[in-house]
Amino acid sequence: MMNNTVSRKSLADEVAARLQQQIALGKYKVNEKLPIEPELMKTFGVGRSTIREAIKILANSGLLRVQQGLGTFVDSPTGHKENLGQRLKRADIRDLDEVRQLLEMKIAEKAAQHRTAADVKKMREHLAKRKEAAEKGLLQECIEADIRFHTAVAEASKNDILADLYKSAATHVANAFRQTYRDTRIFMSSHHLHEQLLKHIEAGEAKKAWNSVAKIIGHSHQQRTGTNL
Repeated sequence: MMNNTVSRKSLADEVAARLQQQIALGKYKVNEKLPIEPELMKTFGVGRSTIREAIKILANSGLLRVQQGLGTFVDSPTGHKENLGQRLKRADIRDLDEVRQLLEMKIAEKAAQHRTAADVKKMREHLAKRKEAAEKGLLQECIEADIRFHTAVAEASKNDILADLYKSAATHVANAFRQTYRDTRIFMSSHHLHEQLLKHIEAGEAKKAWNSVAKIIGHSHQQRTGTNL
């Protein structure tokens, strides 16, 4: 039984995300009426207040519209008021991987073209902290150092929009890492790839830096799924 505001809010967010996914997959079409509250309560196994809060969340995002006396209808397949941070928060880790790959490859390429000695120094410091934390098995510190390293690469690109986009995604990437990894082994096994990336950025080798990021993302996916790429 959910007996406090925080847990009830979290449950409503979860129900909202599941409803949004169903709409995106076409289970409910634009202008189609959603099932009545008792049916939604049964479907999601939650109480009336949670359903109402979830519908309110989606109505505020522009996905649903509530018409008094008539019911709740799908207003848009994607919504139009949800900001990037909210969208990233509910993203699947596979989708985040793709966003990371696109952003980080371009960022690495631009960093190799525009980095300064100060940028390289900052990247090297964060990478050293990443390695030290990984060797000591300090997962939280390792994740933070990893994000700081890639943020430093983003800043070295000298493209403020790319850097801001990466920073928007970085918090959610870090959360995904915390949920996915239970130890620092993957950070140890990918250290040499990060060393290569830094080497190519420092040497101004844009194409090789781009390819290094592809290898890092591929390694991450392989380790997580246990598949060979």
